[in-house]
Amino acid sequence: MNVAIIDDTPINLALMQALVSRVEGCSSETFTDPVAALDACIIDQPDLVIVDYMMPDLDGLEFIRRFRSAPERTDIPILMVTAAHEKEVRYEALDCGATDFLSKPIDKNEFVPRVRNMLGLRRHAVMLASRANELAEAVRRATQDVHDRERETVTRLARAAEFRDPETGSHILRIAHFSQLIAEKLGLDPEFQAKLLAAAPMHDVGKLGTPDRILLKPGPLTAEEWVIMKQHTTIGHEILKDSSAPVLRLAAEIALNHHEKFDGSGYPHGIAGEQIPFSGRIVAVADVFDALTSERTYKKAWSLEDACELLKTGRGQHFDPACVDVFLDSWDEVLEIRKRFQD
Repeated sequence: MNVAIIDDTPINLALMQALVSRVEGCSSETFTDPVAALDACIIDQPDLVIVDYMMPDLDGLEFIRRFRSAPERTDIPILMVTAAHEKEVRYEALDCGATDFLSKPIDKNEFVPRVRNMLGLRRHAVMLASRANELAEAVRRATQDVHDRERETVTRLARAAEFRDPETGSHILRIAHFSQLIAEKLGLDPEFQAKLLAAAPMHDVGKLGTPDRILLKPGPLTAEEWVIMKQHTTIGHEILKDSSAPVLRLAAEIALNHHEKFDGSGYPHGIAGEQIPFSGRIVAVADVFDALTSERTYKKAWSLEDACELLKTGRGQHFDPACVDVFLDSWDEVLEIRKRFQD
């Protein structure tokens, strides 16, 4: 434990330093200049401050005020040394943040036990703070483990859907990162962005319930087949809803809403505008853009220019204009994501 002793009288400093040396496991640093002492105590945190009241340039009261106002200096014990008759000074010192007092002339039989007791309290406070940090870190690790398991569950379900769908694993990764990019550029909460990145790959998990004769059909679907295909949104929602995991609840929301359109002409419920959750509006842009620009067994890939033109044309009709605008304004980052997650 380290003690800072501030007094403009060298003989008082020598006496207090000698007495402090009697306390086991304790070292001290002395200062005759209170301004220099304040700077040193703010840079190197002491475990106890012993400060005289009457000093030039900076008296004990002002020293305590400035010391307490520094970051992480509110809990360090301070002993003020003052004359026994200066009661008003003591009252003001308590208001400033002094912990205890020592009267002049210093009584060694009082000084050493007070220093020992205050350092003992400081030691326990440090131990409690350390334990609190350890517990906080343990909670952080446990929370991270939960989030990792959630992400693993999402990834495995997405891969299960992928085995039944001709779309590639790179497609779901691109959609995830496109969605996170849109959310970031819209200024949405970083925690939401992280959940969206993990949940977006689940948008088509409902295709697990779509018959192969429809899901894998190379040609256009009939009206009856199209009705069945649309059901993948509600099936995905049923698979994922009511989970205790926030990521899976967000994935359920995305699965249900990513085919809704801004003008209300989408499915499954035909909701419009801000009735569509932000997650669904975001993933709609990411999904359509990547589907258009990806080659499939049943179609050729669109050019980037044609896909961008469709997004522009669909502003306010199929797509939320704000989502389209930030996506196209982030074109360099869009291209980087396409390059990173190639088929």
